[in-house]
Amino acid sequence: MNNKHLSIITGASRGLGLALAQALIEQGHSLLCISRNTSNDLQELAKRHGSKLEQWTLDLSQPGEVAVRLQAWLGTQDAGQLASATLINNAAALPRIAPLSEADPDELARVLRSGLEAPMLLSAAFLRATQAWPTTASVERKVLNISSGLGRRAMASQAGYCAIKAGMDHFTRCVALEEALKSHGAKVCSIAPGVIDTDMQVTLRAGAQQQFPDLAVFQGMKDKGQLSAPADTARALLAYLAGPDFGKEPIADIRG
Repeated sequence: MNNKHLSIITGASRGLGLALAQALIEQGHSLLCISRNTSNDLQELAKRHGSKLEQWTLDLSQPGEVAVRLQAWLGTQDAGQLASATLINNAAALPRIAPLSEADPDELARVLRSGLEAPMLLSAAFLRATQAWPTTASVERKVLNISSGLGRRAMASQAGYCAIKAGMDHFTRCVALEEALKSHGAKVCSIAPGVIDTDMQVTLRAGAQQQFPDLAVFQGMKDKGQLSAPADTARALLAYLAGPDFGKEPIADIRG
């Protein structure tokens, strides 16, 4: 009986990714996490809930290798047991806070590969592998891309991150058009999750004023208690993912 749910999530060892993984385990999903590090907390949580958890420690700045492995792994799954399969592209990193003219070429290339190239290649691998399942018609397939308001609003000294998220939004629009042409296409959506109290915010608040004009904005949001807890954001994202409106529009904001 196809009553099981499989979720794949990148960047699940901390921050929003960890909160999403914890919530999915608690919901009884089988989980594959792809991160630079494993999480002992996730392993213990999965053990307590009797949930299936697999953690791959891989570098998403080398996304081709990861995509090949993911496609092969999906080909071994028993799709006949699945009600749904979901890919959550969550992993992202900030390049050094500085104007593009001062960016380190190697660092910028790594960030672009892990933040944009990896989601594209993993999405391609996921869609290719799952549409080849003999029971595709009975498995609900979804791709959730974690975007950012900075993909829709420019910010000085973060051209790389803004470009990654803008690119994520637009490739999601393209994939949505492609999947809509298929009889049992996947549902896809790129969602801005709001401003979350994570290490990324700590990094932004540590920027130098002379290079980061928006520094006071990020400091103010922290001081005024305007940052969401990762667990709260994870619950809101997963509720939207499970709801009837997911995939109706390719671009969304969890704040409405």
